[in-house]
Amino acid sequence: MKSDLVIVYHRQPYEEVITGGKTHYRENSSPNGIVPTLKGFFGTAQRGAWVAWKECEDTSDPGFDPVIEISDSFGTYTVSRLPLTREQVKSFYHVTSKEAFWPILHGFKERYNYDPVDWPTFRSVNWAFAEAAAEQATDDAVIWVHDYNLWLVPGYLRQLKPDATICFFHHTPFPGPDMFNVLPWRAEIIDSLLACDSVGFHIPRYAQNFAAVVRSLKAARLTDEAETPPRMLATGGALNDRLIPLELDVAGARTRIHTNPVGVNFDHIQTLAAKPDVQDRVAEIRAELGDCKLVLSVSRTDYTKGNIEQLEAFERLLQRRRDLHGKVRLMLVSVGANRNMTAYAEIQEQTESLTGRINGTYGSFDWQPVSLISRAIPLAQLVAYYAAADVASITPLADGLNLVASEFCAARDGQLPGALVLSEFAGCAVLLDGAVPVNPFSAGSMDSGLEQALAMTADEATARMKALRASAKAWDIAAWTQREIAHFQSLRLARRKAASPQQATDAA
Repeated sequence: MKSDLVIVYHRQPYEEVITGGKTHYRENSSPNGIVPTLKGFFGTAQRGAWVAWKECEDTSDPGFDPVIEISDSFGTYTVSRLPLTREQVKSFYHVTSKEAFWPILHGFKERYNYDPVDWPTFRSVNWAFAEAAAEQATDDAVIWVHDYNLWLVPGYLRQLKPDATICFFHHTPFPGPDMFNVLPWRAEIIDSLLACDSVGFHIPRYAQNFAAVVRSLKAARLTDEAETPPRMLATGGALNDRLIPLELDVAGARTRIHTNPVGVNFDHIQTLAAKPDVQDRVAEIRAELGDCKLVLSVSRTDYTKGNIEQLEAFERLLQRRRDLHGKVRLMLVSVGANRNMTAYAEIQEQTESLTGRINGTYGSFDWQPVSLISRAIPLAQLVAYYAAADVASITPLADGLNLVASEFCAARDGQLPGALVLSEFAGCAVLLDGAVPVNPFSAGSMDSGLEQALAMTADEATARMKALRASAKAWDIAAWTQREIAHFQSLRLARRKAASPQQATDAA
């Protein structure tokens, strides 16, 4: 049976567990995160399908069923597992996506690595994703493609499903033409994205950058735009944009530009924080800290995340402020790098080395200035640390959005003071009102921001946290879902109207 909503994303929508020699498909343990968020859309469709990859040794005989049916709390839906060899995954994902695309998307031109890219393999994998999606979709389905490693899928899909509503959503930053046009495949990528009915982004700046890239490559006209609402012009200055582009025209073909920042499951995190076992853990953490203030930073190990700059700022704080020795601690959760990828392994090694230097120089038997955690922490435990911390310091050099900052706000009780130090170059900086903005490229800005947060009075911290919680709640996952559903409906209506004005009137 064909599906009227097909989600195309590289990850499978469940956890595979092998017990007794059998494979079981276990629902994601936490409802927080992009996979359960996307699965929630299946409740809006008569039937849904998901397309992902699954590694195998031989694509002609993968050793698993390419298409299975899953029934869980989100309903019954089809999962199409695209068999890819380890070599294909390495070429398409680890090399092309992570070594060529990722640094350009985040503005690190010096880390861009073109030489090992096998573009024919990237094309063939994207074509296979498109074929798998087309196989599952009704002729007029909504096919929703996610993220840059599937950039070529929309163009191929339009050939296979000319009447489908094709949408694309970027979960990363999108750079301007001076950066994006470093990619030698830029025209092919943009041609594919222009085959979409809609191309989505988190914040207005990324949408404007996309429009600028299209204008640089095509004779494109911006046919519709709107003023950015004040609630999307919060803390951040560096990523602010006063206008939101809404539609591009390229030789008479129109593509909507959709701006809609994804959020966290605010209510779930808030409920989790109120649970007795989590509250008990908060009390334990505070007892362990004593009179120490806790600065918490959570990220992945990646050169875009600013972990080195974070540690260096804390080291300078200890150099300047001997009165804070024994009075402040930094807990850095930096989920370990894939050491098969040189760039990430180098950052992990630098992080470990710098942590050791700070602890060796300033630590004592009674006080360890920095705690480095290089593994993922279960959400309930992480929420306890969010609630126990005095300051969250989230200072990426570039980040598409960053949901950690919003998780921190959601985990705080409404009356609990707390300070958020937030990079101007995190997409969420334009959404979260009440943060202390810093420029992670400036040592002076990082230093003053950290000192301001640590010296903040309880009254100021409480007032700021109230504003932060309100904005994090306004941009939560429920609001994102509602806006996306309304967007899909408007796109399908427009496509039907173009095909048959009377049919669209009846559908309305």
